Amino acid sequence: MAKIPLTVRGAEKLRQELHQLKTVERQKVIAAIAEARSHGDLSENAEYDAAKERQGFIEGRIAEVEGKLANAQIIDPKLLDADGRCVFGATVELEDTASGDVVSYQIVGDDEADIKAGMISISSPIARALIGKYPGDVAEVMAPGGVKEYDILDVKYL
Repeated sequence: MAKIPLTVRGAEKLRQELHQLKTVERQKVIAAIAEARSHGDLSENAEYDAAKERQGFIEGRIAEVEGKLANAQIIDPKLLDADGRCVFGATVELEDTASGDVVSYQIVGDDEADIKAGMISISSPIARALIGKYPGDVAEVMAPGGVKEYDILDVKYL
């Protein structure tokens, strides 16, 4: 399986989710199944069916998170020596050439992406357009409304 890039913060979030799933959610669903079983006939027991479905979801998510952590390539942006280039983990300040709006994004893994928090996925069109560029370069991004151009103002490794 291919390595999955994660920032230190993203890996810690996944570890916390895994701990929550294993220690809290798994125990809740086991209790719900036991409760539903005590109600008798399982063939017509909607609570039992719902609890078993929830259990399947939780176990699937546990396996997915464990797989991602096992294949994670954890990158600390503070330790990067990319010579000012846009790379995974970098925080990039951009100016929309059409509107003049200035935005700042950190390029993160798919699981960490949160546009409202200023974190964009490495696989997003804008991140792919930024990778390898330097401050002063122009990045062209294919957006649903057509090509957008961004001037790269600054690249930081926070």
